[in-house]
Amino acid sequence: MAAPSLNLFHQASPLIHCLTNDVVQSFTANVLLALGASPAMVIEPSEAGEFSAIADAVLINVGTLTAARSEAMLTAVKSAVKAGRPWTLDPVAVGALTFRSDFCQQLLEYRPAVVRGNTSEIMALARQTVSGRGVDSLHDSSAALEAATLLAKSTGAVIAVTGEIDFITDGLRILAVPGGSALMTRVVGTGCALSAVVAGFTALPGDRLIHTASACRLMSLAGEKAAATAGGPGTFAPLFLDELSRLHPEAMA
Repeated sequence: MAAPSLNLFHQASPLIHCLTNDVVQSFTANVLLALGASPAMVIEPSEAGEFSAIADAVLINVGTLTAARSEAMLTAVKSAVKAGRPWTLDPVAVGALTFRSDFCQQLLEYRPAVVRGNTSEIMALARQTVSGRGVDSLHDSSAALEAATLLAKSTGAVIAVTGEIDFITDGLRILAVPGGSALMTRVVGTGCALSAVVAGFTALPGDRLIHTASACRLMSLAGEKAAATAGGPGTFAPLFLDELSRLHPEAMA
C-alpha cells in the first residue's frame, strides 16, 4: 500500500514548514531529509505566515508552546489556509495542560488536513475524559477510535491515532497500521517526526487517508529494520535514519 505514496513523495520532494518543538527540530529535519523532503523551521511570527504560503505543507506541533510561538503558529495556519496549503496538527500533551488545549481547540476551526496524536491527545481533542501524563498516553490506541471518528467528521480532517497499532480514519473508513518497535518510544522525537512526515504526505495528490496510513507504515517499517540490528536507543536513532533513506518504492512493491 505504501509504495505508490512513497513514489509520489520522492517525485514531489515537498517543502515542509515545520513549526515544531525545540526538543525535536534537528531529528525531525533529518527524518525528512532521509526521505527526500525539504524541511524548514521558520518560527518568527513576522515570517511564519509568509513562508507557510509558499511551502507545500505545514506542521504545527505544540510540544514547547509559548505565547509568542502560538502567535506564529496561528499566523502560519491562517496563511496556509488562505493559500490552499494543507496543514497538520500534532496536539502534544493536549488534555494535560490548559493553554495548549485551548489553543488546539482554536486551531481546529481552521480545518487541518490531518491530526496526528496519541490516544489521550485525540480523546482530549474530542472532549472525552482521558488519562495521561503529558505526552504519554495511558490508553491503548483502539480506545480512541470513537473519538477519532467523531473528530474526523466534525473537522473534515484525517485523524491518525498512533500507538502499538496506528489507526487512521476519515470518519468513514478506518485503516490499521501495525509494526514498529518499542525502541521508537525510547528515542526523543520519533512521534513528532512522524507528524512531519504525515504533513509532507498531505501535499500529495490522491487519497489522503491512504497517504497518511502510508506515512505511518513507512516510519514503522524503518523502525522495525533499525531495531533488528540496534544495540539500544543510542544506536537505534542513526540506524533509523539510514533505513528511512533506504526505503524505495520498487523494493517495497
